[in-house]
Amino acid sequence: MKESVMNHGDVNAIIPTKKRSPMNGQEDEPTVMKNKKQMKWNDPMASLADARHEFSEHGGVNMSIEASATFTVMEPETMRRMFTGELGPERDFFIYSRHFNPTVLGLSRQIAALEATEAAYCTSSGMAAISSVILQLCNSGGHLVASRTLYGGTYALFAHFLPRISGITTSFVDVKDLRAVEEAIVEGKTSVLYFESVSNPTLTVADVPELCRIGHAKGVTVVVDNTFAPMVLSPAKLGADVVVHSVSKYISGGADIIAGAVCGPARLLNSMMDLHQGSFMLLGPTMNPKVAFELSQRLPHLGIRMKEHCNRAFAYAMRLKKLGLQVIYPGLEDHPDHALMKSLGNKEYGFGGMFCVDMETEEKANHFMNLLQNYTQFGLMAVSLGFHETLMSCSGSSTSSELNDKEKALAGISPGLIRMSIGFSGTTEQRLNQLEMTLSRMQEGGLLNKY
Repeated sequence: MKESVMNHGDVNAIIPTKKRSPMNGQEDEPTVMKNKKQMKWNDPMASLADARHEFSEHGGVNMSIEASATFTVMEPETMRRMFTGELGPERDFFIYSRHFNPTVLGLSRQIAALEATEAAYCTSSGMAAISSVILQLCNSGGHLVASRTLYGGTYALFAHFLPRISGITTSFVDVKDLRAVEEAIVEGKTSVLYFESVSNPTLTVADVPELCRIGHAKGVTVVVDNTFAPMVLSPAKLGADVVVHSVSKYISGGADIIAGAVCGPARLLNSMMDLHQGSFMLLGPTMNPKVAFELSQRLPHLGIRMKEHCNRAFAYAMRLKKLGLQVIYPGLEDHPDHALMKSLGNKEYGFGGMFCVDMETEEKANHFMNLLQNYTQFGLMAVSLGFHETLMSCSGSSTSSELNDKEKALAGISPGLIRMSIGFSGTTEQRLNQLEMTLSRMQEGGLLNKY
């Protein structure tokens, strides 16, 4: 093992600024830092490919799974130095896997490359990532401004749990109304501006650069949930300070893993890992290293998957619109944010793999989904997204059920709004035929006008 001494202010830092090897006294590259070569790439796939590759302990092409909960040292003095912050994982000194784990750290570097941030750290769930960031950035009695259209779990955290537990309150606003956002931020009190790059479930596209400009002018940290649009949008490149993910969704792609990630500046991630005051360290939202290893195997083909999700979503949305349904998809020219999405998005990746169909009533929505699953086998009635099969849910009675009727109306969630995560199994023509068969059956039953 090599030893180095760090400033006490960077306790076990994820990205130290300098290190010296006691072996030769020469400056050495930090083992976890932003890859300067990588920063020239605009394509997320290229950035990911340019990230540091972790080989296994014995030279295997895949990194090792470090399943240990605790780690040994060769000298008693070394442990004291680790707990005072002098020695950390940048030199392969690890204390306990709730703090840092080598396999999780390897995946975290890949996620940072994906989102073009200095650092990242992977968590046990998306909600763990979100709550840890907010609790690190906001003090007791603090305040944040957030979009009124959010994933239901995030909304419940902000609207109900945080005020009860810590007195942290949230002002919910329409992030399309930039003046309302600016007026809601109270200088000296508001700590965070939080929104989703593409809103769940209404698919409103946030003007990330303008919202960041407003937030930074007011001195707040801008946190963006990019779960709906990995590869498609890069919020950090557009000005966001922190990017969070439910890795369970597109990044995983298998509907078999629960995971999350926080991407952002080294200073913030270091503070979250602080032994005495870090939310990651003290709350313990630790990712299992076996999960981290599995996810690291899926990241290299995320770009290929996202392109196909987006291509299929565009094709199906166009067909359903042509057949007379009310379709909400940023790739359609009549979507109010089409031009914005086109200007902000990464070329080659399309407009996202999600779209909504508004059937107006929950009864019609349920009938439509029932036929799509049980009559034509187009998709599955299930929450979540990013799976190779199409997943469908009526948002108002499922993933947004935490909102009351008034809140749903303000968020633009109608009772019959179906959220669809478009998969890529089967052929495009096969799936289009299934859509048409479903609509024919509904028309025969008198639930739709003839299209």
